[in-house]
Amino acid sequence: MNERSITFLKRLLGVPGPSGDEVGPARVWREEAMTFADEVRADVRGNSYAVLNGAEGAPRVLLAGHIDEIGLMITHVDDEGYLWFAPIGGWDPQVLVGQRVRLLGKQGDVLGVIGKKAIHLIRPDERDKASKIEDLWIDIGARNRDEALAHVRVGTAGVIDAPVYDFPNGRIVSRSIDNRIGAFTVLEALRLLAQARPVATVAAVATVQEEITFAGAYTSAFSFAPQAAIVVDVTHATDHPDANKRRSGDVKLGGGPVLSRGSAGSPVVFDMLVGLAEREGIPYAVEANPRATGTDADAIHLSRGGVATGIISIPNRYMHSPNEMIALSDVENAAKLIAAFVREMAPQTDFTPR
Repeated sequence: MNERSITFLKRLLGVPGPSGDEVGPARVWREEAMTFADEVRADVRGNSYAVLNGAEGAPRVLLAGHIDEIGLMITHVDDEGYLWFAPIGGWDPQVLVGQRVRLLGKQGDVLGVIGKKAIHLIRPDERDKASKIEDLWIDIGARNRDEALAHVRVGTAGVIDAPVYDFPNGRIVSRSIDNRIGAFTVLEALRLLAQARPVATVAAVATVQEEITFAGAYTSAFSFAPQAAIVVDVTHATDHPDANKRRSGDVKLGGGPVLSRGSAGSPVVFDMLVGLAEREGIPYAVEANPRATGTDADAIHLSRGGVATGIISIPNRYMHSPNEMIALSDVENAAKLIAAFVREMAPQTDFTPR
């Protein structure tokens, strides 16, 4: 992966964009897309599109990665200026205790800390009890309610304030990898396709609100009306000490993109992806999804008369935490596999299972 792409990725990961408030990272994504796509636009729901017009215009292929991240939203400001909040997406409350947060305030970002009673003040019989979100608060240093309301309001959203770090062996750690990395990967695939224009017309889409509603997946798929789609998300790496490979499969950082079999995935697209990975020498793993995938694919494959959908995932350790970890080689290989898939398309390509 070249230096420009790495710089773009780090900038994209750093901008707060919780579900429902994705404007910041979406703007960064579109700015990069404008350097090589034929058409770049946003829609009323907040999705961002980068379109590459194919030599023959058909089929139409959608590449989707959601750009939102989990976060939190202010629900109440008390008389002492403390902020009470609800989760945006799925949090383990234990992860939140003592974290710094960055709120999207009225005049700009507002820093705060998530507070909890100190261990010294907790009765011994309560120390083993798990924290609950309703028992946590955010302290922005305000002396009273009016002072706090000068900076935030009920409904203000925010994220954990955690930067990007480079780790050894080509790994990075950051918040928002789920799933800013998917939005990044589909745009990198489009960048590769722009270097040798395919027959198909392709739209890379940074979808919104996957963590809470799938709104962006529903609306973008209906709007673009693709015949085929690739959804890029993250999946749980199982190469850590407490993993259960019998239940969750054998997924390693650096082991290549993970291909989903079952559920929302088209068996035709799955077989094509496996064949292309083996032909191109791209390492990959397979995970079983007999029910819902928990990704935008669950909405996209149902759009209009149905969309032949494939799901490609990036192995991710410590999902839904301030320190998610991935290997950049998996991202690069996912983009290469997607580009190879699109280049296989022709107007007569039939995605009907037979």
